[in-house]
Amino acid sequence: MSIKISSQFDAGAIDVVSVTSAGDIDVNIRKDSHADIIQWFYFRVQGAQAVPLTIRFLNAGKAAYAEGWKGYNAVASYDRDNWFRVPTSFDGDVMTIEHAPEHDSVYYAYFEPYSWERHLSLLDSAQLHPLTELVDLGSTVEGRDMNMLVIGDQQAEKKVWVIARQHPGETMAEWFVEGMVEALLDAANPYARQCLQDACFYVVPNMNPDGSVRGNLRTNAAGANLNREWNEPTMERSPEVFLVKEKMKEIGCDLFLDVHGDEGLPYVFVAGSDALPNFTREQKAAQEKFIADFKLASPDFQSEHGYPDSPYTPEVLTMGSPHITHLFGCLSLTLELPFKDNANDPDELVGWNGARSAKLGADVLQAILRTLRNF
Repeated sequence: MSIKISSQFDAGAIDVVSVTSAGDIDVNIRKDSHADIIQWFYFRVQGAQAVPLTIRFLNAGKAAYAEGWKGYNAVASYDRDNWFRVPTSFDGDVMTIEHAPEHDSVYYAYFEPYSWERHLSLLDSAQLHPLTELVDLGSTVEGRDMNMLVIGDQQAEKKVWVIARQHPGETMAEWFVEGMVEALLDAANPYARQCLQDACFYVVPNMNPDGSVRGNLRTNAAGANLNREWNEPTMERSPEVFLVKEKMKEIGCDLFLDVHGDEGLPYVFVAGSDALPNFTREQKAAQEKFIADFKLASPDFQSEHGYPDSPYTPEVLTMGSPHITHLFGCLSLTLELPFKDNANDPDELVGWNGARSAKLGADVLQAILRTLRNF
């Protein structure tokens, strides 16, 4: 059987340049569907059981975050349920995967995918719980559903918002949300029970359905980076942000988490709203307390490594978490999970993955509860 490479499936993305033999495969990472951003890949190889593959990504050096390839190993799976890391190298221009598959069909991806079908299953299973309401906010550029889960008593005094996958290729963000939602709906989870006594949760598991299905890293079907649309979103260019922001203004917000993935840093960390010129000492104290509480809740979370402080520019208000602090005056954080591994506690077989993201999502409830009780 000859080598066959395909990507015509949910979130699939690769451009095949040439397949001379199993040991001589050249591909290019495909651009986002409507933007010149190169990073996400996800494809299937057939016909190479027990045959060493050498797959060269010729344009890896032109990726949006080429530094992210350093120390990176791609993920692979035979069944799309169990993913593992495979040897990957980067010389500054070309990235190369070298792997001998154990089975005839193998998938390779930038990170463990979170499929549209799994997204729908998460929504559907959650809505069966008596504490949950599934709300349709509207539609994306291409007409896909923008859904929100409302978990808890909507008359509760405090409103907690959690959104994920503004950047669709950051799939670890929705794995995080899945873990958080399952923990919230677990009647035996004491942190969930206490959180739901104090607050109602408004959860948007996928802010960018079009980009997710298309296999984009960072943009929607209009080519918009949603995390730069918060100041003036429109229904034409960024309906996903427009619809969520309007609902937030209707409901209110006391705590906001925007979940992302970082290509370069092999750590879990948060970015706050420190750059805002009107950021108060009280807001800073609440932010620092959340960070300290989250470190107690999960050893996977840390505060030593993260983004450096940067001065205020008009771009700051276009980003989700600082915009929400500016709009509501509340604690608002961008939570970053790694694409590579957690250098504090590495796992050579799987690196950072969906399961660890989901566990972190469950653990965050402890930090959220402490924040709610500190209001």
